[in-house]
Amino acid sequence: MHILITGAPGSGTSTLGKALAGELNASFLEADDFYWLETDPPFTKKRPVEERRRLMMSSLESYPDAVVSGSVMQWGEEIENAFDVVIFLYVEAHIRLKRLREREIHLFGAADPDFLEWAAQYDQGTAPGRSLARHRAWLEQRSCCVINLEGAMSLSEQIEVLRQKGLTNRFN
Repeated sequence: MHILITGAPGSGTSTLGKALAGELNASFLEADDFYWLETDPPFTKKRPVEERRRLMMSSLESYPDAVVSGSVMQWGEEIENAFDVVIFLYVEAHIRLKRLREREIHLFGAADPDFLEWAAQYDQGTAPGRSLARHRAWLEQRSCCVINLEGAMSLSEQIEVLRQKGLTNRFN
């Protein structure tokens, strides 16, 4: 089973992805690791599209049970339709931006104002790339099960909701 956890930057996709993968004894994959080349500073050079797609498909084929965190919109139908379940996280902008600022300071010593400005535009959809409207339209095109988790829930609350929806039973 392949599960995608997606949402705005700072919505908690990586945190939930790692926890859910552990809960389900599945592999954890981070979409950003496929999207970005390893650079110093990080997140400055995109991996070529075909290479990204090839690496992601190879990983999904290698791991029959995997949780992927991040966005795979516009990665091509083969990848976008490779999931049995998509979990969409929505958290209010002020909470996401606080999380992002704290994460950036923790990882890099400072928060990149351009990144925070881009992330702040998610709900309005004025920045290129991910937006709430684009995400919702993409989710409507999915033929697999889509689970929406909205609001600033704790990790244990999110796992419990997924348990109640029978997600953990699908792995047994």
